[in-house]
Amino acid sequence: MHNVYLDHDGNVDDLVSLLLLMQVPDVKLTGVGVVGADSYLEPAVSASRKIIDLFGHDRSLAVAASDSRPVNQFPKAWRLSTFSFDAFPILNERGVVKTPVTDKPAHLDMVEKIMSADGKTSLVMTGPLTDLARALKAEPAIETKIDRLCWMGGTMDDRGNVAEPEQDGTVEWNAYWDPEAVKTVFATAIPIQMVGLESTRQIPLTPAIRQHWAKLRRYAAIDLMGQGYALVPPLEHFETNSTYYLWDVLNTVASEYPDIVSTKQVQGDVLTTGPGAGRTFETATGRPITLVTEVDQQAFFDQVDDLAKRASTLN
Repeated sequence: MHNVYLDHDGNVDDLVSLLLLMQVPDVKLTGVGVVGADSYLEPAVSASRKIIDLFGHDRSLAVAASDSRPVNQFPKAWRLSTFSFDAFPILNERGVVKTPVTDKPAHLDMVEKIMSADGKTSLVMTGPLTDLARALKAEPAIETKIDRLCWMGGTMDDRGNVAEPEQDGTVEWNAYWDPEAVKTVFATAIPIQMVGLESTRQIPLTPAIRQHWAKLRRYAAIDLMGQGYALVPPLEHFETNSTYYLWDVLNTVASEYPDIVSTKQVQGDVLTTGPGAGRTFETATGRPITLVTEVDQQAFFDQVDDLAKRASTLN
């Protein structure tokens, strides 16, 4: 068993990531932090608690609500899906939510869980790096107790997914939400595995994937996944700025099943000002990063199915 702390930002693939991570046999999930970035905080925390209740196999977990704030906020239209996810009947059938909310904000909960754990902790972060940057400021000693950071964020090919005024199109949203936080984390010695946009483009949400999960809806967790992904737009005829990819699920699954991806070692940095603020890029003077470059699509989707079936079987 190894320690893992999950910090996510509440959209569909974040919540699916939480569901799947709890099914990995050798993971000891020590904590869950939620930031209202690509979501609204209240329904994201609520949905996380209900997922733990339903698929957590009686884990003693609490959800920590972040009080971090953005430099640049995600589009409102994207964030609204969390309200619908939280309202799904499958998550509300029991009528009572048992998983508690911590009395500390997420960045201080992260500090507490990392410092109190036996051994080191791996961080899986599927949103902005703000909570980690604040945790490092509050307690610098956590740096030596973090085994590695697996982060979905950034891109090294200058093809961003942010289309906002006074922004140059090279930036990924999790990095854009708080560029200074990325700079703070990159300045540490924490080993980083980065899932950027270049690899997530290999696993778009398509009608075929929706149909595949529809045929497996007899499994409760896959039914929930299918409902969740019904809230967001797939890749059909062409890519748009709102096309949905399995960004966070790739990061989460690859953190525990590295054989599904290929990686390369790069040196990276981030811009914090100007129209490229939040742009991650390769440079000879940058910090070492393990960059995910290729995805074995069949192995990835097979692993997602296996974990979701396990959740349904053990529930």
